[in-house]
Amino acid sequence: MKKNLKLRPGDLVEVKTPDEIANTLDAAGTLDQLPFMREMVEYCGRRFRVSQRVVKICASGMRSGLFLGEFRTDDVVLLDGLRCSGADHDGCQKACVIFWRESWLRKVEDGAEASVVQPAASEQLRARLKTSVRPNTYFCQASELLRATRKLTKLERYSRWVSEIRAGNCSPLQMACRIGIFVFWKVRWMLLGHYGRGKTRSTPAETLKLQPGEWVEVKPVESIFKTLDQHANNRGLWFSPNMRLLCGQQRRVERRIVKLIVDGTGEMRQLHNTVFLEGSHCGCAHIAFGGCSRCEFVYWREIWLRRSDNSADTSTTMRRQGK
Repeated sequence: MKKNLKLRPGDLVEVKTPDEIANTLDAAGTLDQLPFMREMVEYCGRRFRVSQRVVKICASGMRSGLFLGEFRTDDVVLLDGLRCSGADHDGCQKACVIFWRESWLRKVEDGAEASVVQPAASEQLRARLKTSVRPNTYFCQASELLRATRKLTKLERYSRWVSEIRAGNCSPLQMACRIGIFVFWKVRWMLLGHYGRGKTRSTPAETLKLQPGEWVEVKPVESIFKTLDQHANNRGLWFSPNMRLLCGQQRRVERRIVKLIVDGTGEMRQLHNTVFLEGSHCGCAHIAFGGCSRCEFVYWREIWLRRSDNSADTSTTMRRQGK
């Protein structure tokens, strides 16, 4: 039987044992169509803080455009710092946040005795969890996102801000800031069109072969605009309004991104000349009223970046500052 714990940000929880989780899953390895993935098994018996209740989510990369929805049952949370490694999905590099049904968790107190996880039980659970449905089509939380959620109506999109505050995901002031950001960019788009739209039909590419740990500088926004088409895309990748905030700043490369699983389809898509930068996440408030919970990495084309001339000095400074 499902138990709604009504967890809130900051609550300490323990991921249940493999046997307990197996008892919640159907033949496809899902609970209410949300898969428990192989990458999640390693967290069984471990403890984490709840970072958010999931009120609404967005999905992108699909031909139908941006999807805004919610899980059909109010029992999904995020745990601090947990993202999918993609290790059991052919090395997918999307690094999605992991969604957790409350039925897979138990609320605990500091100092309480931890559950014992048997390795054999973990392997048994892993063995029953599928990772693909056919060649180059994978089965994971991202692939099943549309099945596990329902699309929000326009009115619902604009009313969920109250639920975000009640859930403890943000303060009224923080939500007011999010709404202000959305309204500004919505009005701007209506009056002026896409932010950053360029005039190039066949957008250019550049290969820097950046590697994790390298320091780069984000080019000035005027230089980036020259690489974009009229929809602010470079070879299908959108330069979003919040990305302008990093122009002129230095960041370290988190990782190269060459393949990822597409939301809603499970298709593995190949990318070229693209990286993640440390601390660069989706500014969802720019496109979704009140924001959403996914906090995805932002994708950066290498043509929008240049290697930092003083990366060694910057690295030394950051170490001295303890960053």
